[in-house]
Amino acid sequence: MLGAIEAGGTKFVLAVGTSSQNITARRSIPTRDPAITLAEAADWFAQAGAISALGIGSFGPVDLDPASLTWGRITNTPKPGWADCDIAGFFMDRLGVPVGFYTDVNAAALAEYAAAGGVGGSLAYLTIGTGIGGGLVLDGKPVHGIAHPEVGHIYPRRTADDCEFPGICPHHGDCLEGLASGPAIFTRWGKPLSQLPEGHPAHAIIADYIAQACHMLFASVAVGEIVIGGGVANTPDLVERVAERARALDAGYLPGGTRHAIIRPRLGGDAGIIGALMLAEATGKG
Repeated sequence: MLGAIEAGGTKFVLAVGTSSQNITARRSIPTRDPAITLAEAADWFAQAGAISALGIGSFGPVDLDPASLTWGRITNTPKPGWADCDIAGFFMDRLGVPVGFYTDVNAAALAEYAAAGGVGGSLAYLTIGTGIGGGLVLDGKPVHGIAHPEVGHIYPRRTADDCEFPGICPHHGDCLEGLASGPAIFTRWGKPLSQLPEGHPAHAIIADYIAQACHMLFASVAVGEIVIGGGVANTPDLVERVAERARALDAGYLPGGTRHAIIRPRLGGDAGIIGALMLAEATGKG
């Protein structure tokens, strides 16, 4: 039996299964402070039965360097109370099993890449929710350098009629996450994007900022597909608006042309937890 955690800023999704294709039990718990949240998760795994390995896809930033003394930790996250949380170490100690550890978006990207059958050889996964993150998979492998990509913290170009809102990111103000994440939308307009009427200007504004990030990914790493998930992305027509706006921003220039695609997750809301189970599979074999 394998275990998996999709650790998000709003909720933790927990699962056990015999493989990434066979989830036998799962549970969702709210993300509170680390002590309460991690203990509740560990207790659930203990009740669910013995597991041989655990995969964790976590919100970040996180330390992915196996040689680092702080590997497996959430680092300087803006989420109160979670900075320097040793999430991987906690579960290794409590459950006594090896742990595979990645960002939540890299886990989701791996699962979506597998679901696509590796078509095109490259994929990016963007999650638009409590925060904004991006994961890249090229030739079946997640991509990161000295740290993992932080697509949510690029600075989108502000239009002349949309410069007053300062953004909510405590580090960067009006970076992508500071402008287009769920909390940013709620801070600005008092409601989630999905609850704003169809003609509300927020729909075009948010689609434009996300489309700029997509164009950046197409132009810089030439991925074939960008999969957009997360709570905000469930807003009707948002992904379609983003795709249309990204095409307009490109203006027919990129050599990939119509081979570039922006889509909803093939796995729906399960991409992250399936990716975490894939990490557990790989860790158990290692």
